[in-house]
Amino acid sequence: MDECAQWDSTLTFIFAMIGVAIGLGNIWRFSYIVYSNGGGSFFIPYFVAIVLMGIPFLILEYGIGFSFKRSFSEIFKSINPRFEYIAWILIFTIAIVLIYYMVIISWDLFYLIKSFTFSWGNDTATYFVQNVGGGRNPADISNFFIPIGIGVIVSWFILWFISHRSIEKGIGLASKILIPAVFVMMAIIVIYALTLPGAGIGINALIEPNWNLLWNINIWIVAFSQIIFSLGIGEALALTYATYLADNNNLTDNVFFVVASNSSFEIFTAFGVFSILGYMSATSGIPLTQLVSEGTGLIFVVFPKIFTLMGVIGHILAPLFFLAVLFAGISSAFAFFEPIISSISSKTNMSRKKLVTILSVVGCLASLLFTCGISSYLVEIVDGFVNKFGILLLIAIQCIIFGWYYGAEKVIPVLNEKSRIKVGFIWTAIIKYLLPALLVIIWLIGIIDLFIHANQFELAVDIIITILVLAFSAMFYRKKSVQNSA
Repeated sequence: MDECAQWDSTLTFIFAMIGVAIGLGNIWRFSYIVYSNGGGSFFIPYFVAIVLMGIPFLILEYGIGFSFKRSFSEIFKSINPRFEYIAWILIFTIAIVLIYYMVIISWDLFYLIKSFTFSWGNDTATYFVQNVGGGRNPADISNFFIPIGIGVIVSWFILWFISHRSIEKGIGLASKILIPAVFVMMAIIVIYALTLPGAGIGINALIEPNWNLLWNINIWIVAFSQIIFSLGIGEALALTYATYLADNNNLTDNVFFVVASNSSFEIFTAFGVFSILGYMSATSGIPLTQLVSEGTGLIFVVFPKIFTLMGVIGHILAPLFFLAVLFAGISSAFAFFEPIISSISSKTNMSRKKLVTILSVVGCLASLLFTCGISSYLVEIVDGFVNKFGILLLIAIQCIIFGWYYGAEKVIPVLNEKSRIKVGFIWTAIIKYLLPALLVIIWLIGIIDLFIHANQFELAVDIIITILVLAFSAMFYRKKSVQNSA
């Protein structure tokens, strides 16, 4: 790891951290989660999850990262050499996430180009299947889509071009440009969406509470999972960024600002998304329940159809929308890439430019495997498995290692030194007791659900992913560290 790497200011760090939180999930996942899990009543478990998990764990990551100022793998190794293997498991799990995340960005890049001509036509569902890879038949895995492959190469080039530079000239500068741009573009879209005929239909559908669902444990599990997904906690993203801080800059206060920014953005965006869905329902006569979709269905099937119906204004909003999604995706991709770069660099003593180039080429080749006839299906399988199995369990393990083996109490003086918001016994108790228990419960339920509903093809993909992650982790764990002379 380059020990000289630093953010040029606290503001740059905050922009970068907001970039970690604000990604594809805020735009395409949150609104569907709220709608399908109790509407307005969902905000109760949502904010409980923020208070009990999101904020406490981010505070822990900030404190650990700033205190150690080392790569993620080195931090684990310094606590106990045997823990380094666990660190590498998380690092390569993040690498898997980055590989398929770049594929989703390439889909968006493809639709950004098509948004100027609306060449997706009226049957947007068929267009997605035939041009992006939305099929679900494993036999179609041998069919590759050249335009999406080109998009993957372009997306990785963008990531390489920015990441191979120094922290302040690469990610820092890009974050200061991309994050404000995303906020401005989404603000334009949402504000206009709120004025559309039928917007109220969508908003009412979004926030109408179903109080009975509060007694359903699955709603609470979904809320906690959303916070993990949205804030990117436990994935070494915030921890790695915190190692680049030059000074103790109100660490705890910064956590609250980042979390508030993230929640405000995804709630604000959800109102815009459902305003647009309400508009389509009112103008086309299609019940809103038939329009609501999660993930790729919403972004790449429903929205293109809506933009087509809007006429001239649609030709303005569509490019703006897909550009905002692209910027949000790229800002999060930086964060996924950085812990990988930092840890491998500290292990091999390879220069940042050379390492980023090698990792970008390897990552790009891996992403190209997802540009097949079942691209969307593969992403769905891997994403579900990585999040329900890998990351959840690894967050619980981090709580135990940082809370018990290292001692969460050790970072309290660092956290409280300049922050107006102080932490103490309650925060420590959450990290040591409450969070590990909650996360293990969520993990067990997720695993049970995974194996009950997964078919043979899905299980085969899951097994391959597990073997690859464990094998590469073992390889780097056994590799002797090279003394960093930088």
